[in-house]
Amino acid sequence: MASIKSKTLKLDFLVYIKALFDLMKPRVMSLVIFTCVVGLLIAPIKVNFLNAAFSILAVALGSGAAGVLNMWYEADLDSLMSRTCLRPIPTKKITKNQALVFGILSSLVSVFALYFFSNLIAAAILAITILFYIFIYTIWLKPKTSQNIVIGGVSGALPPVIGWTIATGGIALEPIILFLIIFIWTPSHFWALSLYKTEDYRKANIPMLPITSGVKTTKLNILIYALLLFPISLAPFFLNYSGLAYLLMSTILSTYYVFICYRLFTAQNSRLEKKLASKLFWYSILYLFMIFTSILIDRII
Repeated sequence: MASIKSKTLKLDFLVYIKALFDLMKPRVMSLVIFTCVVGLLIAPIKVNFLNAAFSILAVALGSGAAGVLNMWYEADLDSLMSRTCLRPIPTKKITKNQALVFGILSSLVSVFALYFFSNLIAAAILAITILFYIFIYTIWLKPKTSQNIVIGGVSGALPPVIGWTIATGGIALEPIILFLIIFIWTPSHFWALSLYKTEDYRKANIPMLPITSGVKTTKLNILIYALLLFPISLAPFFLNYSGLAYLLMSTILSTYYVFICYRLFTAQNSRLEKKLASKLFWYSILYLFMIFTSILIDRII
């Protein structure tokens, strides 16, 4: 009996730890870590390996903390949406109070750890990123305006700037270009999601663009942002930050990005629209990963 009880407690503990990890939005966190690492590695000043590693862990914890607090605040909305109803709080694996405490503590630890292992500016930008995501995006913009993701994209675009700042202690034009790539990429990425998950957002009463302005306007805006992204994605080459290898890769990736957006814009039936919107959503993740990978590889070679 004691052995069975011990195994049950161990299993419950592992389930609880996994639930805490899931609260941190690991898929989002992985993209944050990657773009932050790229910003760190392309910086002109090299950082001690241990300091760099602990700094990146601090940024990862900060990103996760923002995800936790987002899920804490939106727990009731998450329970209404098929995409989010299996998250830890709606499934009662974690209570809202536990999530709140975990999110606050993780935020504080991440900022102070980054200050300790890096510098004040990097820590300040991380703090701004967390606060912006929670108070500006989650609490203020998301429930009130269809432009929530445009302005809210600031927080998601800051990790490469943090990475650069970890190494240099300051900000320059190059990380700002990386910031702009993510910032302009964000609307088309999330509006594509909102096109094939419209009913989810409608149930939760979240004013995403397809709901407030219609599908046609959403598709037009997606295409506009894709066209804006094209020249910005080429900027690292024309500003002499990257070479021909990056120019070739970014041109191919961005051309296909615009092509999918154009096909979505000209689609005439809802079934094809949802199919193309889903395709665009998943391709956009690959696109951002490949753009930043290309920047890193080009710099290394």
